[in-house]
Amino acid sequence: MMLIANIVAFLLGIFIVGTTLFSAIRTFVLPRGDNNTITRWVFISMFSLFNLRLKKLNTYEDRDRVMALFAPITLLSLPVIWLILIVLGYTLMFWAIGVQNMYEAFKASGSSLLTLGFFTIDSLPASILTFSEATIGLGIVALLLAYLPTMYAAFSRRETLVTLLEVRADSPPSAVTMITRAQGVRGLDYLSELWEDWEIWFSEIDESHTSLAPINFFRSPQPDRSWVTAAGAVLDAASLMCSAIAVPRTPEAQLCIRAGYVALRHICDFFRISYHPDPHFPDQPISISRQEFEEALDQMAAEGVPIKVDREQAWQDFAGWRVNYDTVLLELAGLLLVPYAPWSSDRGLRRERPTRGNERQTIATS
Repeated sequence: MMLIANIVAFLLGIFIVGTTLFSAIRTFVLPRGDNNTITRWVFISMFSLFNLRLKKLNTYEDRDRVMALFAPITLLSLPVIWLILIVLGYTLMFWAIGVQNMYEAFKASGSSLLTLGFFTIDSLPASILTFSEATIGLGIVALLLAYLPTMYAAFSRRETLVTLLEVRADSPPSAVTMITRAQGVRGLDYLSELWEDWEIWFSEIDESHTSLAPINFFRSPQPDRSWVTAAGAVLDAASLMCSAIAVPRTPEAQLCIRAGYVALRHICDFFRISYHPDPHFPDQPISISRQEFEEALDQMAAEGVPIKVDREQAWQDFAGWRVNYDTVLLELAGLLLVPYAPWSSDRGLRRERPTRGNERQTIATS
């Protein structure tokens, strides 16, 4: 009976260690999005703890300060959880090969993992377990050290265009402001260069934000910026250019829109967020109302932007573009608790809109 218990404990220990190793490899090494159980559980558990604190805060600035710590703390918690599981698995294996009790097996496992060497067992099976556990412990730490520079390099590339967008589309970013400012400074032809830059940007976040999942939760250096609201402003600006602005339609804007909604959909796939794979307006409505669309056109026309005469067709065309990314944009804005921005994060839950100076305005959206 004791022999059976030892075999079961040894196999269970191998299973725990193997599962943990696969989790580390799939999170840090595998060059594609892989939503493994341990990593997902750690992020969900940490978010639940942070959410308890968020419920007690009333302003966006306070929530942003708290959420700025979420990704770094959770990311650094992952190796700790993995090491704890490794210790647990090897504790069972040490006990299975004949260590007197679980406490002694735990000391042997901890000493081996941390390479402390204060507890040794002079036998071939124990030596094999000791050496293998020490190698695994050093390997997990090495993976983390190699992972962080890669992730922060991707974060830096992401934030460069997000920061530049404030110059072109104000803060919070607005598609209308982006178009009117381009018209007043360099002409609408200048936007063709931006569509190419943002098409590349969308392709990069498609790769980095699915293979380096924690980067989704890393917030911009400035609390009123977000990669999600920046993406929404650019996609809306490109959609307006393709649908309502009286200029020749450029393939750069269309390719930018497609790159954008494909990237956002892939990120939503990673987080298991559902959306319609082939939406069509008006069968699938969008969150922008016709009145808001008309007000945007009037505002641009007042700034000298040429607007198409057939506004009904312009609305149908804009909605046809927007429906491709409407759901995924709003879902990511809600998931990542991004700051206020028109036509993106303002579509979701009740939140406080930051304004210049000390004044604050509370808004309620449907």
